[in-house]
Amino acid sequence: MITRILVDGDACPVVDTIVEVSAQVAISVLLFRSYDHFTYKMYPEHVHIKYIDGGRDAVDFALLHEVQHTDIVVTQDYGLASLVLNKATTVLHHTGYQYTTQNIEQLLLQRFYNQQERQATKRYGKGPKPFTHAQRQTFKASLLQILKQQTLDKSAHHDT
Repeated sequence: MITRILVDGDACPVVDTIVEVSAQVAISVLLFRSYDHFTYKMYPEHVHIKYIDGGRDAVDFALLHEVQHTDIVVTQDYGLASLVLNKATTVLHHTGYQYTTQNIEQLLLQRFYNQQERQATKRYGKGPKPFTHAQRQTFKASLLQILKQQTLDKSAHHDT
């Protein structure tokens, strides 16, 4: 049974989508952000923000410390995903694909090779491309499917 959605929230482009979907299914959301990403934005009662002070990975470590087996974690950080993969029910990228024990090693390896190439060529991109409406819809559909499946699994478990 899913109890919460934990979000690596500093650069997450789907926070509003998560808030919307979680309200529909009555699941709480816990956003982890550094104080560098402080906001006065008001969120519904089921959304809580944990502001973290500290170094480069402080938000990741706070989320890692908090995660429970019944949580969904949303992050675009492959390193954090690899650490929470065996702790959370589901680990989801903001584009909608699910991190698994089968794909995480390849993702980490690709990240490593990309870093090596950037260092060797001294060419750094302009950052990620703008997040599209289609990507947002794909994420929303993935999250809804996961939540729907968990609900079906829960009801099937109670019926036996």
